[in-house]
Amino acid sequence: MPEDLIADAEELRDYVGEPIQRTLEKELDHLDHHCVDFLARSPIAMLSTSGADGRCDCSPRGGPRGFAHVLDPKHLALPDYKGNRRQDSHVNVMENPHVGLLFLIPGLGETLRINGTAQLSRDPELLDRLETKGDPPQLALVVEADEVYLHCAKALIRSELWDPSTWLPATELPSVNQIYRDHRDTPGLTPDQVGRELEESYRTRLW
Repeated sequence: MPEDLIADAEELRDYVGEPIQRTLEKELDHLDHHCVDFLARSPIAMLSTSGADGRCDCSPRGGPRGFAHVLDPKHLALPDYKGNRRQDSHVNVMENPHVGLLFLIPGLGETLRINGTAQLSRDPELLDRLETKGDPPQLALVVEADEVYLHCAKALIRSELWDPSTWLPATELPSVNQIYRDHRDTPGLTPDQVGRELEESYRTRLW
């Protein structure tokens, strides 16, 4: 375990200092026209939730550009596409409605952070508005925005995330089939079988 840990928020502030004023000035409590435009161009977001026991979860949410539908300046809705039915994030929302969202646009360094409270809706009219590839989702996650913040590009600049020249060649990428097989540790299961399962899932249960 590391030593010399920061004990509390007061000690943290003493160590790193107060926030830069301009970063506080750009925080909103609603979605302005720039945020609406950003969401219309974004195909992916990271959703962070926490259960009643404080355990956290972060999972990706993605779809065609604009998959997150702005309902009004305070609310947006995310379709819940077909998945593995674990529903980890949604179970957390039932216990603790506070959520954090981080939206990205490929090629853009800045990201859009939206913190607020969430509810799950099965309203047919709303689900029809979130229809993708001909199918409405089964559920919608409706988020009421409390804190809206355009985050600077430093992390993505440092990581060179959008620079294809820094990406690993396909031959050096980890084998997802092997990882899944080893993590499941099911007797007789082979990486090829896992690959076929994944391919079938991506082909038939994407939306």
